[in-house]
Amino acid sequence: MSPTAPVKPWIDRLTEPALALRVAALAICVLELGSAFATLAGAATEPYDGLIAQAWAALGGSPRNPTPLLLSLMLLGAFAWLLWRLARPQHIDTPPRHALRWLLLLDGLAFAVTPGLPFLVTAMAAVLLRARPALIFAVCQVLLALANYLWLPNAGQRQEQIHQGLFYGVTVTTMAMLALHGLAFGLGRLTAAQADKRRWLQAVLAERLSAEQLHDEQLRYSERLVIARELHDLMGHHLAALNLQLQLGEALAARGDAAGALPALGKAREVAQQLLDDVRSAVSAQRETPRIELRAALEALAAAIDSPRIRLDLEPEASRDLGPRSAHALLRCVQEAVTNAVRHARARHLDISMRRDGPGLVVRVSDDGAGVPRLAPGNGLSGMRERVEELGGSLTVLRHQPGFELELRLPRQREH
Repeated sequence: MSPTAPVKPWIDRLTEPALALRVAALAICVLELGSAFATLAGAATEPYDGLIAQAWAALGGSPRNPTPLLLSLMLLGAFAWLLWRLARPQHIDTPPRHALRWLLLLDGLAFAVTPGLPFLVTAMAAVLLRARPALIFAVCQVLLALANYLWLPNAGQRQEQIHQGLFYGVTVTTMAMLALHGLAFGLGRLTAAQADKRRWLQAVLAERLSAEQLHDEQLRYSERLVIARELHDLMGHHLAALNLQLQLGEALAARGDAAGALPALGKAREVAQQLLDDVRSAVSAQRETPRIELRAALEALAAAIDSPRIRLDLEPEASRDLGPRSAHALLRCVQEAVTNAVRHARARHLDISMRRDGPGLVVRVSDDGAGVPRLAPGNGLSGMRERVEELGGSLTVLRHQPGFELELRLPRQREH
């Protein structure tokens, strides 16, 4: 092992997007806190020039009064706490419910404290929202910054408007805000793209692991069939011939009046018959052994996915004694449903249930993601439907918004 190998987990940890966002937010908040304490100590600084400070000045409040500064300080703490919560690693993969509402609250806190904080909210929105809403959010941030410059300028901005002209100030502010929020948007989308790629790779790996598990089950099933056929074709045939020969010997000995041959031949016949019965029982037992066990493959699929969290509810009898084609079709359909949930739904939980329904089998896959407003079956759903219909089954979409739920029905046919 390389001497630097133990350091790698720490490097991976330090380069996580969630940690980077938290550290950036913490650094900016520490700077703001330092400026606030310097002002409270009497230094000539202007740490907070947000809506609270501007409203205080508009209402005629004294600039020496520490009230707006203390209020801004409390809101800065609330901003830091909320941003820290939103930047948790699990939210990078699965955004919290009502993410836009939390972002708007966070943005309100940022503008209330200082116009220098909203770019962090833009970066966070680019991570938690989809591409189009995130872009709209970033554009609105730029417009809000311009509105703040025009209607609630701080002392420095007011002097700029007087001496250099309003057009110049608006142009400079627009370029600066476009650069700042554009950079924040780009970094946030890069983080979101990396999270999507990680989820996609997890789904691919989970599919491979579950397919390998099913392949092992199919190999064991094939081996059992080979053993059963060999026993029947070889030992069963020879023992049946032995039994016939012993019966013939018994009949001949009986006609020759061989007193000692008759009991011996009768016993040999009984032993041979017993052996034949045992072979037939072994063959029957091999054929009746559950042929394909799907539970292990589904458990491997669920264990390899971090987000969404997959919950399995499998009846013990439902996942047993499946033929190779049925097991393969079911696993592929479930894999496709899981992949769709990972790539598109942004769901937090995904439930897979398997039940016996009379002579058939029912599998349901449901998630709590965004779903789709209009159901338009693509290659994924069409391929799943074709797989189950080839085996006499059916696929039904039970719900497509909110969340997505589908049902697979398959007859439990004996495949030979």
